[in-house]
Amino acid sequence: MKSPICEMLGIEFPLVAFSHCRDVVAAVSRAGGFGVLGATVHSPESIEQELKWIDEHVDGKPYGVDVLIPENVSTAGEKQVTWKSLEARIPQAHRDFTRDLLRTYGIELATTNVADNQPQPFDADTALQLLEVSFRHPIRLIANALGLPPKEMIEMGRKHGVPVAALVGAKEHALRQVAAGVDILVVQGTEAGGHCGEVSTMVLVPEVIKAIKNIRDVPVLAAGGIMTGRQMAACMAMGAAGVWTGSVWLATVESETTEIFREKMIAASSRDAVRSKGRTGKPARQLRSVWTDAWDRGENSPGALPMPLQSIISRDAFNSIDRAAAAGNVKARDLVSYFVGQGVGLIDSVKSAGAVVQEFKEDFLEAIEHMNALVAE
Repeated sequence: MKSPICEMLGIEFPLVAFSHCRDVVAAVSRAGGFGVLGATVHSPESIEQELKWIDEHVDGKPYGVDVLIPENVSTAGEKQVTWKSLEARIPQAHRDFTRDLLRTYGIELATTNVADNQPQPFDADTALQLLEVSFRHPIRLIANALGLPPKEMIEMGRKHGVPVAALVGAKEHALRQVAAGVDILVVQGTEAGGHCGEVSTMVLVPEVIKAIKNIRDVPVLAAGGIMTGRQMAACMAMGAAGVWTGSVWLATVESETTEIFREKMIAASSRDAVRSKGRTGKPARQLRSVWTDAWDRGENSPGALPMPLQSIISRDAFNSIDRAAAAGNVKARDLVSYFVGQGVGLIDSVKSAGAVVQEFKEDFLEAIEHMNALVAE
């Protein structure tokens, strides 16, 4: 294809797949798409191991790395904030609410001990360290979400000749990113899983393309609810150079999700993917569960804490939930959740990542043929 994304990333089909699972990343890239590893949960040591594994299993195909460096967090401006120092800031009411909620469903909250010097979640300095490690590998893209990439990140990309992508959820965000010098815009509608805004993909993509047209030529990857090649074709008809996908890979055999969550995805409708602050402190779309209902609408809810404090609460809680559900606690299944977009309503089975890429290609071609037939003489 002649998409500028294909040229920039060295791929044959402009399907970008975000995943926290290295197996998905490698499988998508091998199949002709472009896998992007979500690195936020990693340390410099563990990301080295993950990328070394990908290098050995990607058959020389290109891939990228995604970090999360939020501009607006409750600890902004503070230096050397540790996980343990943040734990001390969590009000007792929030601790009690979490423990009581889990006990109602027969789950004992197990806490995880962390090192005294473990950085806070979404720590910017750690993210930059992850990128330094990543550049020792043949990555072809770095991406950031939740605000402008730090100047150092853009400079790293320039130094290594690697494009820098940024996720945006509003036209205003896109204009700031273009002014900051990013190379690719991932324009993400509210349908997306994880952190997202309030404007739909169908509206946001052309709005952003129109807004940046006369400023600088920055290719756009459309994101949010894209689960099929036909949707991909529709986005490219609006002017996108390709698509950025995430939720569709959660229902693959290679993904990091639990079998129980996959079963819940298959049973879910698009309306079961809700925006909630209950997991990270910022609005993030995830599968509706007892957890989201309790934090968002529960009578005794103390309300979600700001990022990154809410993430500290939810990490131990969801680890405990998943363990209990896997051990056979039927009631715990009602609490099982994960980030997923409204496209979950299109998931009807679990497939291999390679098979999903192939289906995207076939659906895309069918959509193009359909459109060509409409204008043929």
